[in-house]
Amino acid sequence: MDAVIRINDAVNSFAWGTFGLSLLIGTGLICTLITGFFQITHLRHWWSRTFGVIQGQGRIINDAGALSQFRAFCTALCATIGTGNIAGVSTAICFGGPGAVLWMWVAAFFGMMVKYAENVLGLYYRRRNREGAWSGGPMYYLEDGLGSIRHCRVLGRVLGILFCLFTVLASFGIGNMGQINKITINFQSAFLSGVDLGTFLGAPSIDWLLGVILMITAAVIILGGFRRLAAVSEKLIPIMSIAYIAGCLIMVLLHVTKLPAVFASIFRCALGPVALRGGLAGTAVQIAFNTIKNGCKRGVFSNEAGLGSSVMVHSNSCVREPVRQGMWGIAEVFLDTMVICTLTALVVLSSGAIDLDSGLVRDGINDSTLVAKAFGATFGRPGEWFVVLVITLFAFTTVLGWSYYGAKVTEYLLGVTCGRIYRLIFIGLIVFGAVMESNLAWDISDTFNGLMMIPNLIGLIVHIPLLIRLTRNYINRKIRGRDDTPLLSYDADIQREAQAAVLKGID
Repeated sequence: MDAVIRINDAVNSFAWGTFGLSLLIGTGLICTLITGFFQITHLRHWWSRTFGVIQGQGRIINDAGALSQFRAFCTALCATIGTGNIAGVSTAICFGGPGAVLWMWVAAFFGMMVKYAENVLGLYYRRRNREGAWSGGPMYYLEDGLGSIRHCRVLGRVLGILFCLFTVLASFGIGNMGQINKITINFQSAFLSGVDLGTFLGAPSIDWLLGVILMITAAVIILGGFRRLAAVSEKLIPIMSIAYIAGCLIMVLLHVTKLPAVFASIFRCALGPVALRGGLAGTAVQIAFNTIKNGCKRGVFSNEAGLGSSVMVHSNSCVREPVRQGMWGIAEVFLDTMVICTLTALVVLSSGAIDLDSGLVRDGINDSTLVAKAFGATFGRPGEWFVVLVITLFAFTTVLGWSYYGAKVTEYLLGVTCGRIYRLIFIGLIVFGAVMESNLAWDISDTFNGLMMIPNLIGLIVHIPLLIRLTRNYINRKIRGRDDTPLLSYDADIQREAQAAVLKGID
């Protein structure tokens, strides 16, 4: 077991360490530069084509085998908005100081264009499966894109397979059992404290009961097919997001006088604490690096930019224009990190748990319950219950989203039938997530989560010339009004079908 832990720590340090995060930020910087800082220079355009059409075109379906733009967006947010938006932000601040928030913003700023690039390539290389539904994701642009380069056919296929294997393994851990375990622990702590129903097979009976309830609920949604999952997401995501945002805004307004000091602390501590207390180990440079690492890593944990996961959902959109769906990727990161994670950070930093002068955590602070305690200090027990319920919903929707990711990569590897079998296995593991105690499974799945990023980012970098052409083609046609031929798909048949739809104004 010690050997397994050492090996996992070494691989994790590679995937989430200097190499992995540098690759991620570097890819984001490149994607930002080649698109002319699209997230800023065309802010009005992408905003009007995403949030601006939610009540209009975003809900229109013009493809029998696809989802509306808004429904695809909500389904992607299912897995994106999760415990990382609450507990993850608290952890980043507790271990990296207030300055970690700035680096979380930096990671999100470049992450917008990473997710933009993922979605653009996802739509460009998507294809129909035997059931008529769209299938897309990093495995396809690795196989059909990278694989089309001379002498890279085998490499593209191998990287696509590795991405799928890492995704399946990560889906069982972070995407399933880890989330369910957090739900069980938080729910039992908040609502079932002191309740003892005995034990069953070495675990508390109450954990088994919660696990069975969660398994049945998930089974009803997951086994109902992708459209039922999408329909639930469309209803649930807006409600839980608006509720949490409203709660955080109330907390921020109640502590509005602290905001100047909070923002000053974020920028002052961005490169390390301004004061090092006695007994604090390490140099200022090491602490600064830790601040950057925690901020960037937790930003990625939250919005999943670079992992290539949510593109598998975005590829089901009824949109024919790859860049149109790319803009929904920008919107996804903006809502997840720039809005929800920022509000969480403001609640944490204005709660008094962090010394804003030194940036250090006060004694006795538990990062996993920090947000709940902040709400509880203001609203009493109902405030803590509110946060626990939000975490429960966030974690449960993450499970739903990852069930789709795992099924799609299984479909790529073994076919549609095996994708259905995967869903049954995934549902069965929910019960084990409720009763498990070891953190090792979580740590290992965290490593696989990071390993997903590497083949995906390689695929993005290889496609930089294509991303430039697709972005320029869209800008010339849709923004500058030129009569250029649309570039919509790598497949000639799909290109003709999509081009006909675009020329008719259906898209």
